[in-house]
Amino acid sequence: MKAKLLPRTNIEDALSKSRKLTQDVSQSSLEDIFRSLHITTFNTFDFDLLTADKIYHIDQIKKVSIDYRLRFLDLKYFKNKLPQEALDKIQSLEKEHDTQLGSFKIMAPSALFRLEKTDDPLLFVPLGNDYYYLVHKWGDDLHPLRKLLMWPFKNIWNLLCVVFVFSWFLTELTPMALFTRTPDDSSYWMLLFFMFKALASVVLYFGFALGKNFNPAIWNNRYNKS
Repeated sequence: MKAKLLPRTNIEDALSKSRKLTQDVSQSSLEDIFRSLHITTFNTFDFDLLTADKIYHIDQIKKVSIDYRLRFLDLKYFKNKLPQEALDKIQSLEKEHDTQLGSFKIMAPSALFRLEKTDDPLLFVPLGNDYYYLVHKWGDDLHPLRKLLMWPFKNIWNLLCVVFVFSWFLTELTPMALFTRTPDDSSYWMLLFFMFKALASVVLYFGFALGKNFNPAIWNNRYNKS
């Protein structure tokens, strides 16, 4: 099936699925959350006016950010301007809760912190104790295969696994007669090892040379490149 026939990825939906796997916030659990927020409260909200489905824990945000290679950074690092509907949402929340909001966070692909693009940014405001309230989502949904395409960059083992599979594919396409007159299993494995070593060296060299890093290292770090 072609990628364009697949539904694009809505990050808010991905966050909701992540929360269901860890902590589904109901109205009763929302009360427990708010009882714990008196320790560290960044913004003052009226509990009765909040929507439980808009509350996410940092662990859920981190998991989705790592899966899809997203950043979760302070709003000041966001290169785009907030759309008018986001500003309207902020003003509406401030009026509704009789407060002034601050310390906003943006969850978005790395490119949006460097370029003016519109790929599915989410605007959050901290509640305290590692909980965040989703204020607004806008822009285009992510490519339907983004999670799969970002899988190799979750850690070194995933990357080496992909390099090995690609090495095996190249080995299968390479005529053994180019290297030996008597092809056998030993020759095949030597060629596979050579392919893997060469590709791994190139990938790792350019990865370090370009300052790239794995998803867990960049999701909340403004200094690492994408």
